[in-house]
Amino acid sequence: MMDWAYLFEISLTGIASGGLYALAALAFVMVYKATRVVNIAIGEMLMAGGYLFFTFAAMWAMPLWLAIPAAILACGLLGAVIERTMIRPLLGEPPISVFMVTVGLGSVLVGLVEMIWTADQRRLPEFMPSEPIMVGEAFLAPKVFWGAVVAAVFIASVLLVFRFWRGGVALRATASDQAAAYSVGINVPRVFSLAWVVSSMLAALSGIIVGSIGGISSSMGVFGLSVLVVVIVGGLDSVLGALVGGVLIGLVEALAGAYLGGEYKLLATFVVLVVILMARPYGLFGTHEIERL
Repeated sequence: MMDWAYLFEISLTGIASGGLYALAALAFVMVYKATRVVNIAIGEMLMAGGYLFFTFAAMWAMPLWLAIPAAILACGLLGAVIERTMIRPLLGEPPISVFMVTVGLGSVLVGLVEMIWTADQRRLPEFMPSEPIMVGEAFLAPKVFWGAVVAAVFIASVLLVFRFWRGGVALRATASDQAAAYSVGINVPRVFSLAWVVSSMLAALSGIIVGSIGGISSSMGVFGLSVLVVVIVGGLDSVLGALVGGVLIGLVEALAGAYLGGEYKLLATFVVLVVILMARPYGLFGTHEIERL
């Protein structure tokens, strides 16, 4: 007999976890939508945010209210440096060249983390409420719940800012048509830099939340594999797809882990990925590109 209370509890956990996936996926989509760069190092960018927060809060003993924005801003600066030194020189080159640069970037970030902080797993300072969260009779881990709340607030804030802010309009115009954006006077290279900065800041925030739940280590980049599944399922260039895909994959992982076992979580997500791509090759909400010959 189906235990509906248990199913409800697992589903809530999956939706909350999906909120974290959605935040990281939004960071990925922002870069791809504006620059058409597949940033395979998104998981390592999360890791960098987690370690920067650990440095500021635990090693330098900065107050938490200062350490969190400092880590996010530092990661934004890192994104600007990466875009300017590694990505911009490759504008106009084959997409595989830029893709391989991001693969190398991920390895470089892992190497730097292990050189500076070692490969040992570390705990982040506690900064979220620890009181149990009850929804009816369902229990939800407080860190997962508050992490999802923070993710939802920042996702909504970013969408609103980029809907009405001038820079956001420029970003959306560039994403739609780079040549047209150039023709109306938009500084496209600056928009590229903006996309990388905001994406890196979102990744840092996601890394801080994920790290506060499970700790940080040099293997945190594996989280990026699930994020990549989320954005492919939702559509590489779709913000809505990032949000829906995050919740869907979070649910699938939670249900597979509860009813099949933790070792089947990744298998279940890739089964969902294959099924969706067979039905919709561009993802649930991805743009269907038509090339004229």
